[in-house]
Amino acid sequence: MTEAAELPPAPEEARAVFGEFFPEAVRYAELLADAGVKRGLIGPREVPRLWERHLLNCAVLSEAVPEGVSVCDVGSGAGLPGIPLALVRRDLKITLLEPLLRRTNFLQEAVELLGLDHVTVVRGRAEEVLGKLQPVHVVTARAVAPLDRLAGWGVPLLRPYGEMLALKGDTADEELVAAKAALTKLGVVKTSVLQVGEGVVDPLTTVVRVEVGESPGGVRFAAKRAKAARVGRTRRRR
Repeated sequence: MTEAAELPPAPEEARAVFGEFFPEAVRYAELLADAGVKRGLIGPREVPRLWERHLLNCAVLSEAVPEGVSVCDVGSGAGLPGIPLALVRRDLKITLLEPLLRRTNFLQEAVELLGLDHVTVVRGRAEEVLGKLQPVHVVTARAVAPLDRLAGWGVPLLRPYGEMLALKGDTADEELVAAKAALTKLGVVKTSVLQVGEGVVDPLTTVVRVEVGESPGGVRFAAKRAKAARVGRTRRRR
């Protein structure tokens, strides 16, 4: 059995970032430190640094997300960054997309516990829900896969002129260079590296922003989306 590590008190920065929803952020941290560890969603060594490395590191992503948009958190896992983002941004409509049942069960429990009415949990892989989920303005992801592979999953879920925001570490610039050809094929028209969380987290959170033009995913995925839409219309008629 995994020995539970002790969750440290929330830092003062958390009160400022989460505001009136600070109590919900504390409940989420407690859930991660308890059920999250027991179910293998996070390692016990992460518990002492849950606030700085995970909750706050993800919550500051809100600085890069426009107001009132739809968001899909791909490979949401334990809800990072989707749930911290949802706690600080009630104006967003967020989908937590995760293929593993034990993780989606955890996510559903967390969403209900925290009263996140603007959040939906969907079980599935990005390539499976293409054409079934409404295209979104923003795709988010954290520690899911290298950028070229991640973009292949996330970019096709975007609506025209949407953007993918991927939380990355020190290798962000190198990953962008390595993924350039793959991103171009996916209809990406602009890329940049942002740092957010000034005065909240140290080091700052590094975010790779990938912006698409009028054909998210490129020609190949446009055909896939059209086919999925036709299948959906046929099923609805039956």
